[in-house]
Amino acid sequence: MIQDRQRTIAAPVETRGVGLHTGSESVLRFIPTAPNSGVRFVRTDLEGSPAIPARIDFAVQRDESEDPRRTTLNDGVVTIGTVEHVLAAIAGLGIDNLDIEITSPEPCEPDGSSKPFIEALQSAGIVEQSDLRHYYETKRPISFQQNGTQRILLPHDGFRVTFTIDYPNKLVGTQYASFELNTELFISEIAPARTFAMFEDVEPLRKAGLIKGGSLANAVVVTQDEIKSEEPLRFENEFVRHKVLDLIGDLSLLGMPLKGHVICVRGGHSVNVAFVRRIMDEAKKSYRWREAGQKSISLDIQDIQQIMPHRYPMLLVDRIEELVDREHVIGTKQVSINEPFFQGHFPGHPIMPAVLIIEAMAQCGGVLLLQTVERPETKLMYFLGIDNAKFRRPVRPGDTLRFELKLVKLREGGFCKMAGRAYVGDDLVASADLLSKVVDR
Repeated sequence: MIQDRQRTIAAPVETRGVGLHTGSESVLRFIPTAPNSGVRFVRTDLEGSPAIPARIDFAVQRDESEDPRRTTLNDGVVTIGTVEHVLAAIAGLGIDNLDIEITSPEPCEPDGSSKPFIEALQSAGIVEQSDLRHYYETKRPISFQQNGTQRILLPHDGFRVTFTIDYPNKLVGTQYASFELNTELFISEIAPARTFAMFEDVEPLRKAGLIKGGSLANAVVVTQDEIKSEEPLRFENEFVRHKVLDLIGDLSLLGMPLKGHVICVRGGHSVNVAFVRRIMDEAKKSYRWREAGQKSISLDIQDIQQIMPHRYPMLLVDRIEELVDREHVIGTKQVSINEPFFQGHFPGHPIMPAVLIIEAMAQCGGVLLLQTVERPETKLMYFLGIDNAKFRRPVRPGDTLRFELKLVKLREGGFCKMAGRAYVGDDLVASADLLSKVVDR
């Protein structure tokens, strides 16, 4: 599932069927959208076709003692229930930006798995977009426990899911699965796994007004002595695999893909949703966090130090005010009389050395360049050349330097050219074209 660039589909495509719980006919039409749009459901059956983002902010939090068998989105106007299987297909294919036009309050459930949605999306074709993907990668364990269930996110260079379920029914029993996930494995080993229910839960669900569209064609029913379905089990441990599928769909509500190892013990959607909220609280502290549709980010000095290797006295950028991937960056430096270079440049007439203005400009550009690579904290930017350098006025203590750099050219192998300008207020104080390359630390 690890992709460098955002993805959408090449053309609209649709699928249809009956909703598992509502029993209503439902048509889903998948529409490609622009980078940084995220995934949205659009209720075309309602006046004005209102949309709701597939984000954790809109997930209904249910207690395990209530209905834990589906994930529902609600923003006070729009409700979409049982979103997990279609979202798992989208996440499993590494699709970032998509509108899902839907004619009912619940997606169709052709066979109880993500496989039909995978097939529809693949038939439309999947295309890369210009903007980079942004992952949330935890630096420390994040855990959540509730009523004998457990979720843990551990640091891991990739995406692994380990899941254990434990049912008193002997035909299910204890099942364990662990997968290092990628798109191909998801398609073949996870997406076909179907939803299931214990026979003793069926009647209570019906009395609760649920599973109106349920049948042995879109669910596996387990009695004390028999597994009922229109076809044999697709995997020996299909039940735990379906739990992995549900988890992937629910994790997608974070709005950005994860890097990490997710370990799960028991539990369903309500635990998954609570866990995603917990991850989101941590993710919002990361410099890589972006709200849906947000193209530009800002970075404080702690964020900059995560990216750049420079430290005192050679870290010459205090803040990144604006950064747009592969486009431009705006950064600032407060020039203080306490800068060590003013001791000798010059006593009684302090002026910032021109070469350090260019160095600060280059560091600002380095933040932009290192955002084009995975794991920027493991990389360095080397200067290859400086062209057309000009200096128009001195920079003195008390000045605020503002650097504006545009990415002019970026080639394979991390070679780039940036056009930079430095200002104090509205006055241009320096400009240069910078040539550089990304290398391993």
